[in-house]
Amino acid sequence: MSKNVREVVRDRYAEYATKGNCCGPSRAPSSRTVGYGIEELKTVPDGADLNLGCGNPTALASIQPGETVVDLGSGGGIDCFLAARAVGPKGRVIGVDMTPQMIDRARANAAKGVTDGTGEFDNVEFRLGEIEHLPVADDTADLIISNCVVNLSPDKPQVFRDAFRVLRPGGRIAVSDLVLTQELPPALLENTELLTGCIAGAMVEGKYLDAIRDAGFAEVSVVSRGAYVTPDHVSVLARDAGVLEADAAEIAAIVASITVEARKPK
Repeated sequence: MSKNVREVVRDRYAEYATKGNCCGPSRAPSSRTVGYGIEELKTVPDGADLNLGCGNPTALASIQPGETVVDLGSGGGIDCFLAARAVGPKGRVIGVDMTPQMIDRARANAAKGVTDGTGEFDNVEFRLGEIEHLPVADDTADLIISNCVVNLSPDKPQVFRDAFRVLRPGGRIAVSDLVLTQELPPALLENTELLTGCIAGAMVEGKYLDAIRDAGFAEVSVVSRGAYVTPDHVSVLARDAGVLEADAAEIAAIVASITVEARKPK
């Protein structure tokens, strides 16, 4: 791979931001398949849902009015806008993304609001930055969320260390992500489509949870789990990633979508 991981991911997600949807392998046909309801999706601006997630962390995070929420890898802004509804006018939501095109798209989405008469999202802002080094002050957030983004980072333990820094004592994280039950075959780790599709960069689940604990978090628990590549999607994965059907079937068997919650001790 001629480019480093960060450059590859940034280039691909700039493409997603421009095209307005996800075109990578293994993606489900609709965000409704990963935890978003039809009525819920109506409360976010058109263009905010790029179908880039693997779960719905806002559904499990018990967001409270008045809280400050930080979204790691905010993309088109779908989870930020859902969180904004939950925190209300006295709360605040900060989306962080390293792709300028995504930031531009999310800001435009916030400005246009939705067509249900609720207007703009005045309690949401989007900041350009890397999730390993968040452009957010210490002890700022009550909650940090992320949706299928940490697996794209080349330094996942640093992501959790910086999330710990940004959280207030007693604050919590709710992260939906892809993990593995065992390591991928080495030949697949350099596959760009699998990397930008959130698969090749995924960690084995035990190591992922250990990285959260090592950052200082307590009460680490997996609160939801499901398959990411469904059996009827194996052929699509094989085609899009340019791998054999047998390799795609192996990937489907060892990749899981989980949502993890944890808390920063008081």
